[in-house]
Amino acid sequence: MLDSRVPVGPLAEKWSKHKFNMKLVNPANKRKFTIIVVGTGLAGASAAASLAELGYNVKTFCYQDSPRRAHSIAAQGGINAAKNYQNDGDSVYRLFYDTIKGGDYRAREANVYRLAEVSVDIIDQCVAQGVPFAREYGGLLDNRSFGGAQVSRTFYARGQTGQQLLLGAYSALNRQIKKGKVESYTRHEMLDLVKIDGHARGIVTRDMVTGKIETHAGHAVLLCTGGYGNVFFLSTNAMGCNVTAAWRAHKRGAYFANPCYTQIHPTCIPVTGDHQSKLTLMSESLRNDGRVWVPKTVELSQKLQKGELKPSDIKEDDRDYFLERKYPSFGNLVPRDVASRNAKEVVDEGRGVGKTGVAVFLDFKDAIARLGEDLVRAKYGNLFDMYYQITDENPYKQPMRIYPAVHYTMGGVWVDYNLMTTVPGLYALGECNFSDHGANRLGASALMQGLSDGYFVIPYTVGDYLANLGSFAPVDASNPAFEETRLQVEQNVNKLLSMRGSKTVDDIHKKLGHIMWEYCGMARTAEGLTKAKGLIQDLKKEFWSDVCVLGENEELNMSLEKAGRVADFIELGELMVDDALNRNESCGGHFRLESQTEEGEAKRNDEEYAYVSAWEFKGENHAEQLHKEELVFENVKLTQRSYK
Repeated sequence: MLDSRVPVGPLAEKWSKHKFNMKLVNPANKRKFTIIVVGTGLAGASAAASLAELGYNVKTFCYQDSPRRAHSIAAQGGINAAKNYQNDGDSVYRLFYDTIKGGDYRAREANVYRLAEVSVDIIDQCVAQGVPFAREYGGLLDNRSFGGAQVSRTFYARGQTGQQLLLGAYSALNRQIKKGKVESYTRHEMLDLVKIDGHARGIVTRDMVTGKIETHAGHAVLLCTGGYGNVFFLSTNAMGCNVTAAWRAHKRGAYFANPCYTQIHPTCIPVTGDHQSKLTLMSESLRNDGRVWVPKTVELSQKLQKGELKPSDIKEDDRDYFLERKYPSFGNLVPRDVASRNAKEVVDEGRGVGKTGVAVFLDFKDAIARLGEDLVRAKYGNLFDMYYQITDENPYKQPMRIYPAVHYTMGGVWVDYNLMTTVPGLYALGECNFSDHGANRLGASALMQGLSDGYFVIPYTVGDYLANLGSFAPVDASNPAFEETRLQVEQNVNKLLSMRGSKTVDDIHKKLGHIMWEYCGMARTAEGLTKAKGLIQDLKKEFWSDVCVLGENEELNMSLEKAGRVADFIELGELMVDDALNRNESCGGHFRLESQTEEGEAKRNDEEYAYVSAWEFKGENHAEQLHKEELVFENVKLTQRSYK
């Protein structure tokens, strides 16, 4: 049985009472503990800085050349918080409810309420650090709206919110590095977890410059390594984003939860050809003022695709603002899964735009007429410039072309209320875990979760674990488990380097991405998923028999790095397919064509699937075992989502 360790008592009092009931470590004893933090994005940097400030000894690891290059820096639109500065009816409970509903009732109530409760403190913390949030004319912090909400609760810094928040956390981290409380290891990739007597007690890393394989000991390990969207090859993630640290921990006993829950973001620059290695996000904030439309007829769409007509030639009466038509209450600000499916629907009807016909328009003509170009430029200028640099099209003069793309993963390492995995002493924070977003994340909630976990949750919960260890002695780095694990990593590296087949790692990765997108993407069927499982199994055989990994270990070797990551993606991809096959319902980002309403909306099956799927690794070439954490809803009523 999975124990989520959710505290008893009223929802609004759970976190406060739990903080009081947890054991503490006194300041003198904190200096005796070492905590390893893998990943230095918002979750990792905030956790490392906070724990070091408390007095713990911290080691941070990232594969980038600086912690500030973590992918959190790419987040654009904003961060949610229930401050109700607009006096428009927002509250902690409303943010909680919107998040539960947005996730299609597939998240833990207690975790989501804590997230909403802590959100108000995050803004104060970041303002104190000097994060330059946008402000209104009078100097107060400004807000804008995001999908799935009818209030304005999103704080932002133009289209660079992630960058500014990460710089705030990075400055706090740097302060602790300067004080000697944090040892920062850059260009180091975690390749395995070390366990002693069932507890996480360290990691094995590879120095990506020298190739040296090293072990590091600690009393607890925090995984803050982000999501696994690059299993699809093309995504809005940075090319380096990977699942390796989380997957290697999974193979050491950490359950992996809800892997089929992936988020397809509706506003991304469309694919243009096979030459691309990644896709570019256009912030959801653009849907505040941009209007999504396609022509009403296939004939007009075909003329646009052939270049016989320009967007401005399409009369207003011939435009279908399909989100506004279908969802009048929320309009263009429906949740991401809803917007993405509707974009796919009109494209499948043949009403797509652009040369490929696989895009819809995001039009700012009305916003510019209403607000003026200068104000639109002040709000979205850097996003418009980015779009222009990539497409050579001026969004001030013609509509943007957008289409859904893989962006975020709601699945991840299973954790309890304390963010601990099924391996004692191993924690997962931020996008790396599964805990707060259910089957669909609302926009501007990723930054909120990462900073909530790092600044305000883990400093309490990891202390409770350490206080219960009963010993302040340092971890014995000479324990045989360290050398055994290191040798296993070394053997795996040598195995990869011995591969001299005819296929590049990217060849295999692209094939995997195509399989995942076609059969485990925006629309899924039992037939397609069954086919995908067989294709992935064949691809795994092809990888291990015919991939080519050039170079040596004792050098900067990107081919080797990619090979290890793609090997893990292949195994994860098969588990995603298994999870999607098992969940014979539609919910949030998981859309089974066999399970939809008459209106084409996702149709849940609460009687059979109101649970978290937590998968246990049972050994190489063995089927993983499914464990179920039943979801109990005491404060919200399970209803069919409606944004009409």
